[in-house]
Amino acid sequence: MKRGYLKSSPYFFRLIKIALTLTVLTLMALTALIPAPLQEQANLARVPNPVKSAWFLLWIQELVSYSKYLIYLVLALTAAFIALPWLSRSAPPQGACWFPRESRVVNCVALAICVAVLALTLVAMFCRGANWQFVSPF
Repeated sequence: MKRGYLKSSPYFFRLIKIALTLTVLTLMALTALIPAPLQEQANLARVPNPVKSAWFLLWIQELVSYSKYLIYLVLALTAAFIALPWLSRSAPPQGACWFPRESRVVNCVALAICVAVLALTLVAMFCRGANWQFVSPF
């Protein structure tokens, strides 16, 4: 083992395997419970109102419904998620753990973005009616 490095197997990979399993199971449950709003072949004579994206893209459609320039926010979020590993200025960890104190800011930012995406998806799925008007889901 190299000096200054922590052995990643099996400790870190065990955490990755748990996170991957939970993510896959959650996505499989969501896809089984919430079908994609697929419709018949496109017909310009009869356009449905509203035309919604698949559920996993609804948050982007919700953002651009406010302003076309918010697509740049999506691109910035993509760049931020790619840069997340380099945003933490802490020393290398001595052990594998969930949400270490040294990278609390990065973890909170990632969690806040995930909550915002989930909230936008729920608003677009359940609170948008004809002409993309805001309607009560109740």
